[in-house]
Amino acid sequence: MPSADPEHRYDDAPAAGDDEDTGAQIAPIVRLDEVAVTTGEEDEDAILDLKSKLYRFDKDGNQWKERGAGTVKFLKHKVTGKVRLLMRQSKTLKICANHLILPTMSVQEHAGNEKSCVWHAKDFADGDELKDELFCIRFPSVENCRSFMETFQEVAESQKQGENNDAASAASLIAELKVEDKSEEKTVEKESASGEESKTDAEKKNEEPASSA
Repeated sequence: MPSADPEHRYDDAPAAGDDEDTGAQIAPIVRLDEVAVTTGEEDEDAILDLKSKLYRFDKDGNQWKERGAGTVKFLKHKVTGKVRLLMRQSKTLKICANHLILPTMSVQEHAGNEKSCVWHAKDFADGDELKDELFCIRFPSVENCRSFMETFQEVAESQKQGENNDAASAASLIAELKVEDKSEEKTVEKESASGEESKTDAEKKNEEPASSA
């Protein structure tokens, strides 16, 4: 007759969930090799990196349409110094906005909302052509919105200075080329003058025997 005492009933039973180590080596069915992933941002430094939600104005529907929620960045190229705005959706990493910050651009607060601001840009997010877009971006806080606007304006001003420097460099190069051109012209004039003098001397020598005869 079996005992009704629970202690005697379960003394020899293995504890639930115990795994027995058999020492067997199990090789993976599929081997995954490490793949290098390029984002296109390797030659750029992030100036600003903020979470936000982006909208674009639909002219046909006359309304704002959401482009995506994610992280907006200002990326400065290490060589050229150009700065672009790049935003990707947080889950899919799809590009929502991708355009250069130009000296002619300006950003302003969206009417009636201190956490949002708007600006115009020629956007290349679709990757096939530039499109004129009116963007609106909204941040979780007023501080982040102000930081975005201030950085946007600072970048635009710095790009303006860069264009002025490029124009000054181009002007100096043109001036140097003009100086070189004038030097070459003087050299040609001297050579032609010396050639004429040599020709005159030769003509005199040819004329001397005739006069003596």
